[in-house]
Amino acid sequence: MNNDVTLLHRYAHARAGDKGDRLNLAVFAHDTRHYAWLLEQLSEARVMTLFHHRGVTAVRRYPMPNLGGVNLVLDDVLQGGVNGALNLDGHGKTLSALLLSLPVTPPPGVA
Repeated sequence: MNNDVTLLHRYAHARAGDKGDRLNLAVFAHDTRHYAWLLEQLSEARVMTLFHHRGVTAVRRYPMPNLGGVNLVLDDVLQGGVNGALNLDGHGKTLSALLLSLPVTPPPGVA
């Protein structure tokens, strides 16, 4: 097994959307054979830890096996949302980049 650590963006891509103070992140494996691995990497607890500094209060995960992806819904992560936040990115679109910067162990069989 390969114990090297790399970043999630090497194996997946993501789309982000938001409504109020709720962020939706859909993450898809580049190779659908890595779907089970993707689910292992993106546990609710691990995503919660990654976004802790943003004040996230809940993470719900919705597997999408037929699409080779997972939908993550994060509550209270946008610091008030587009109309209530003082930060530059109230929409949260760039937070998919934060998720894709997550350190991961490569999928089995990938050098």
